[in-house]
Amino acid sequence: MGISSIVAQILLMREFLVSFLGNELTLGVILANWMILEATGAFVLGKSVERTEKRLEIYVLLQIIFSLALPIAVYLARIFKNFLLTTPGEGLGFAPVFYASILILLPVAVSHGALFTYGSKLYSQYLQEEAPSIGRVYFFETVGLVIGGLSITFFLIQFLNSFEIAFSISLMNALISLILLWPAPRSLKRPVQILLWVLSCLLSFIFAYSLLPQTSNAIHRSSIRSQWKELQVIYYENSVYGNVTVTKRGEQFTFFTDGVPSITTPVPDIASIEDFVHFPMLIREKPNSVLVLGGGAGGMIYEILKHPAAHVDYVELDPLLLHLVEKFRTPLTEAELSDKRVTIHYADARFFMNRTLGQFDMIFIGLSSPQDLRTNRLFSSEFFSIAKQKMFPEGIIVITLPGSLTYLSPELRDLNGCIWDTLKNVYRYVRIIPGDTNLYLASDSEKLDHVTAEELIKRLQERKIKTSLFTKSYVEYRLNERWLKWFLKSMEGKRVNINSDFRPLGVFFSLSYWNALFSPYLAGVFKWFAGLSIAVGVGLATFFTFLIGALFLKWPSTSRWSPPYAILTSGFAAMIFDLAIIFTFQTLYGYLYHQIGLLVAVFMVGVALSSQLINRRFDRIREKRFMFLLLEGGMILFSLLLPFVFSIPSSHLEKTLVYHLLYGLFFVMSFLAGASIGLQFPLASNIYLSLPTRGGSVARTAAVLYGADLLGGFFGGLLGGVLLLPILGLKESCFMMAMIKGSSFILFLLFTKIGK
Repeated sequence: MGISSIVAQILLMREFLVSFLGNELTLGVILANWMILEATGAFVLGKSVERTEKRLEIYVLLQIIFSLALPIAVYLARIFKNFLLTTPGEGLGFAPVFYASILILLPVAVSHGALFTYGSKLYSQYLQEEAPSIGRVYFFETVGLVIGGLSITFFLIQFLNSFEIAFSISLMNALISLILLWPAPRSLKRPVQILLWVLSCLLSFIFAYSLLPQTSNAIHRSSIRSQWKELQVIYYENSVYGNVTVTKRGEQFTFFTDGVPSITTPVPDIASIEDFVHFPMLIREKPNSVLVLGGGAGGMIYEILKHPAAHVDYVELDPLLLHLVEKFRTPLTEAELSDKRVTIHYADARFFMNRTLGQFDMIFIGLSSPQDLRTNRLFSSEFFSIAKQKMFPEGIIVITLPGSLTYLSPELRDLNGCIWDTLKNVYRYVRIIPGDTNLYLASDSEKLDHVTAEELIKRLQERKIKTSLFTKSYVEYRLNERWLKWFLKSMEGKRVNINSDFRPLGVFFSLSYWNALFSPYLAGVFKWFAGLSIAVGVGLATFFTFLIGALFLKWPSTSRWSPPYAILTSGFAAMIFDLAIIFTFQTLYGYLYHQIGLLVAVFMVGVALSSQLINRRFDRIREKRFMFLLLEGGMILFSLLLPFVFSIPSSHLEKTLVYHLLYGLFFVMSFLAGASIGLQFPLASNIYLSLPTRGGSVARTAAVLYGADLLGGFFGGLLGGVLLLPILGLKESCFMMAMIKGSSFILFLLFTKIGK
């Protein structure tokens, strides 16, 4: 169950990422839909286990449904846009993302969620005990999550295509069904078991046949053709960092990363590239050393090399992208990437900046906006400060943001204003060249503001640079004062917002702008959330605590929901802790994919070991209520300490000892975050079964608590990376978690009476 769950989840998330051109919001929606559907399966379908004697047969049937649904879901995740009449590379709004993902995930996640409830009941029959069976099933599933997570991170993605992975998981489930039903053909007591055994045999052969290279590759290629429609796909591969697809039309190659066109050769978007490169390169009198952080291949470096640059350092995260650029080389890419002045570094940009000893005249950030927590690290005040240290006194950092010369919407104003304020907070001079794409140049040299259009044209002529669209008249047009005056007028009345590592407001404003483009009907919702503050959060937590307490007082029988409410808040907290630890690690150490995979694995190991520890000590725990309250208090304390554990040492990261100690501390905190929920779940199962008003048995307990855990994860996945961390920041988000856990602590203390 655990292996199947994590592999299916990661596999489908990656497929949706390509189809949806995913950002933090779409990933949050997809993850939340998975959680709510699993919770529905555990609670709604799972409860039927008490009303049937054919528990093993239904358990096997659920496995079969999951096995059939997974490869179908992978196929649908690729081709569903055909039903929406959209084109490859076209973005989708919130509504299509929500209903398409929930429909495709429905049979996979609901059937898998019900397996937990049925598994707990079946295992209780085997153990002839109730509470320990739920805890042990929880432990075994978590072990599976660790194994599956490590397998898909370090092996499956790198060597198998998506259908080979899906069919492998389906075959595993079919074979396990055969093992579970093995006595049936000999006993001949239950025709249903015989039928399911035969069906499992048939499916095992089908999945094994589908795993043959010719079969799986045929399905793989067929789905890609449907996914990309008229475009001729000549290469498609997943790397650990994402998907890279290469299409060809005539002699033109387009390289897509996670569904988004990133490089076009041999004829790129000349207008935007010339604009991005030549304005800053001409403003700098002697641009000898240049650093390009992402997006350099396919024209940018080619244009940079037209200037008297002695050396260009080009940093790209995914080696697969440039490997394919070289594989499908054109005169443009060959000229820029084989030039002796160009040095390519395969690394995370933030990691490279922290480690490099070089100094630069120009730093180009080849990303369009801080659309997620990972890319935001290149638009924060901390990163701009690092870049400042790596630049010569007259050095210039260059970024772009979406813009307009006709109307700056509130969302565009907030996004541009946030990054503009952040640049001004670090650099003495910030120059803006407004356009459909706004060009920002920042420096500590006053020369940045004083270079005129005439001087730029003179340098263009002196350097004898040949351009297509970057001409004398174009320079005069772009630098006309009326555009800057119009931009400054449009920005009047905005609030000052600083985008930082630990309060990534740029992510929220970028998502708000994305939402305004594709789902304008939700603009009011984003506007309301923009006003979210810690005071509002505390007020909401207090209100819900009193509301739920009032319900428990008026209807005492409802107080049995106190333990599930505690598990729900713990599931929410666990998701926020996981997101916070990963996002902070990326901020301080860079996007080191394998280390992030290990962080998640350590989190799940914490869940597994702690749940097993509590399972083994059930009989020794006399005051279970007191122990549960102690764990609740521990989570509150953990919430309050977590941000300080990371933020205080981070200011001394340049010291080698602090650097390595903090690195190890991330894994310790990840383990403790997992252990906090792992300790609670088995104990909550025992407590819920002991309540006189529980009105159920092991199946109801498993369904309610597992559903509550997943429901908490649903809210954490939907809100954590989109609202809490970006708007409130790390410290305030963790304080909010302490308030929420304080709510469940109080309600459990007042309304859960089980004695010893």
